[in-house]
Amino acid sequence: MEGAKAAVAEIKARGQLTIPKKIRETSNIEEGNVVSILPVGDSLIITPKRLELDEARRQLKKLLKASSLTIEELIEGLKEERGGLFKETYGAKKKM
Repeated sequence: MEGAKAAVAEIKARGQLTIPKKIRETSNIEEGNVVSILPVGDSLIITPKRLELDEARRQLKKLLKASSLTIEELIEGLKEERGGLFKETYGAKKKM
């Protein structure tokens, strides 16, 4: 987070804290994300907690929704991409 400046936020009655929009955007924190809160002395460190599988699933959902693809079309496209990458990396299959 280059050039991040300290921000002030108020703890609400139920213990809720709103992270300022600019910080959420630069940290890629979205609604529904989980954060880790680490007490250090009299300070708190708040960091995004991203589980790789959960993050991948969330991104796939967004991509599917935005592209109007079905899951079957996505899988077929992935097979084609994987085949092309294999050929590019290892060359064409040799016949014996």
